[in-house]
Amino acid sequence: MRSARNAPRRRPSRLWPYLAPHRGSLLAVFGLSLVAAAGSLAQPLLVQRTLDAADAGSGLVLALAVLVTVVVAAAAVGGVQRYLLQRTAEGVVLSARGALVETLLRLPVGEFDRRRTGDLISRVGADTTLLRSVVTGGLVDLGSGVVVAIGAVVLMGRIDLPLLGVTLLSVGVGVAAVAAVSRRVRRLSGEAQRAVGAMTASVERALTAVRTIRAARAEEREAAHVRRSAVAAYDAGLGVARLESLAAPLSQVAMEAALLSVLGFGSARVASGAVEVADLVAFVLYLILFVQPMAQALQAYTTFQVGLAALARIEEVRALPTEPEADPSAVRHPLPVASVHRPVLAFENVDFGYPDGTPVLRGVTLDVPQGSRVALVGPSGAGKSTLLALAERFYEPTAGVVRLHGVDARELPLAVLRGQLGYVEQDAPALAGSLRDNLLLGSPGTDDATLLRVLDTVNLCDLVRRAPEGLDAQVGDGGVLLSGGERQRLAIARVLLAAPPVLLLDEPTASLDARNEAALAEAIDSVSAHRTVLVVAHRLSTIVRSDLIVVLEGGRVVARGTHAELVDTSPLYRELAGRQLLV
Repeated sequence: MRSARNAPRRRPSRLWPYLAPHRGSLLAVFGLSLVAAAGSLAQPLLVQRTLDAADAGSGLVLALAVLVTVVVAAAAVGGVQRYLLQRTAEGVVLSARGALVETLLRLPVGEFDRRRTGDLISRVGADTTLLRSVVTGGLVDLGSGVVVAIGAVVLMGRIDLPLLGVTLLSVGVGVAAVAAVSRRVRRLSGEAQRAVGAMTASVERALTAVRTIRAARAEEREAAHVRRSAVAAYDAGLGVARLESLAAPLSQVAMEAALLSVLGFGSARVASGAVEVADLVAFVLYLILFVQPMAQALQAYTTFQVGLAALARIEEVRALPTEPEADPSAVRHPLPVASVHRPVLAFENVDFGYPDGTPVLRGVTLDVPQGSRVALVGPSGAGKSTLLALAERFYEPTAGVVRLHGVDARELPLAVLRGQLGYVEQDAPALAGSLRDNLLLGSPGTDDATLLRVLDTVNLCDLVRRAPEGLDAQVGDGGVLLSGGERQRLAIARVLLAAPPVLLLDEPTASLDARNEAALAEAIDSVSAHRTVLVVAHRLSTIVRSDLIVVLEGGRVVARGTHAELVDTSPLYRELAGRQLLV
């Protein structure tokens, strides 16, 4: 488990975990940039020597040949360096996306209850993409620009110190102004990225409920809602654009002021005989070399601030605690062999409440014996589905213990715990892809004959027969090409393929018609002979043959027994059964 940390600061050092796997490539890129910088720095000196050779009337051909060779070589090295840089940047983005997705898939379920899915998607897509500009337009360009600028300053100083002083004074004012603007860019860029995340969440909300929206004739209202979030993102983006557009002319004015100052002051120096014409030409060429990387470095600094804002949003998610593994300091128990003398699953005086303080379960004690079928019934909100979620450790009880084969579930690795439990949620989603993809989710490598056999068990073989693609038939995004009953049966088939010893079924027949409900009830009867089943049901006809029926109300167990016993002893159960004509 990764412990919770304070909200991450936007420090450049937080980039290192993403850059470290690519440090070899980054070193190669930086080395090539130094070679290209050396070639660029050598060119004004070679121009000066070419002018001297022309003036002397000898060695001009050799000087020109050397100059052309250096220019071509520097350009070639720069091209290779740029390719390696782009490849490295894409690798950084890939690593960041992989790490972020892995964190998202391991976050506690409660985090998804509190956060908007669209905003999380935006962090994986838009925010990680901005890291590319940090590498390409930030770190390396900033580093190589500084190296070229320092080299140019040293060589300009060797030519004429007074001219260098004029240059640094002009440039220094511009650098200070751009740095002040760039610091504000980071803050506004963070706000802009949050606004984009909110807009993505609005679009995701509208598209996932598009049928409901159209049936309610609410297209215009939803479009207006999305437009408002888009306008907020637009306004935030404009704020960043205004500052970035201010930074560019500031740096340009500073550089042009330096050039004009050098040309004016340098001309006076030439006229006084303090500086030769060839020296002034070389100084101006070095100044151009100085101005270009300095402008590049200032722009890179602004880009770097945008990237740091994106990094902060990525790190905000990665800093969240992931699902806990077993406590390393706890005594590790091997999972005991199943025994009829010990309950497979036990809830001991379990309490649970949501973070807002709403209580859900109060002192629930329940044993699920080996090989039995236990049903949970009761009004909506009684806490039935929550018990299944606690068994899977999607949530942790606020008090009490959940045990599997007598072992505290918190002492078991999640992979071991969930490998023993087959969970079918109430509105079981189908993953976009084919029938085969969905079936193999928990049991990869299963052959087609086994897949078809399990589909026949849940009365889904007709679905395969009527589709020309067979098992490769697509189910659509979220299973939209299937009926609700077909999605439910597909989820049950997926769990049966994994062959867990314990089945947790949350309203398995909620979306089925009478015929398929009867077929699925027979399937559950057949698998119950070899497995332990804990089932939540509102339709009592599917659970009247259960070994034990537990009645919950208000988060408490108010009755337990067989169907016949509860009809006689539990007014609530008798009322539920009477409404469904079972008494």
